[in-house]
Amino acid sequence: MQKQFKLDKTQLRELATGHGLCVVSDMITVDGHGVGFMYREEPEDADDSGWRFLSGLETDSYIDNSKNFAVVDVNIVANYDEAIIPLLDSPVGAEFDKAEDGETFLDANAP
Repeated sequence: MQKQFKLDKTQLRELATGHGLCVVSDMITVDGHGVGFMYREEPEDADDSGWRFLSGLETDSYIDNSKNFAVVDVNIVANYDEAIIPLLDSPVGAEFDKAEDGETFLDANAP
């Protein structure tokens, strides 16, 4: 069964092209929540950016079910939450939490 994303392909703009693929929670692409947490790990292959995007609302059992995630182009996630765009060149190991203002991200690794 095909997932029904909140944004239709006709609504997608080229905001962050050329970054490769990422893993994103259905809470973002299907339910329409913003990105609450993003982190970058070692890419699994040449097409993988290493970026992983979560809404921050996922439970452990939700995360444990791989059917709750999709592998998509980073540009698709940027269309759901443009605040990720300035952070996309961050290195492997980077982690960011959405600030209380709901607009900006804070470095989760900062002291």
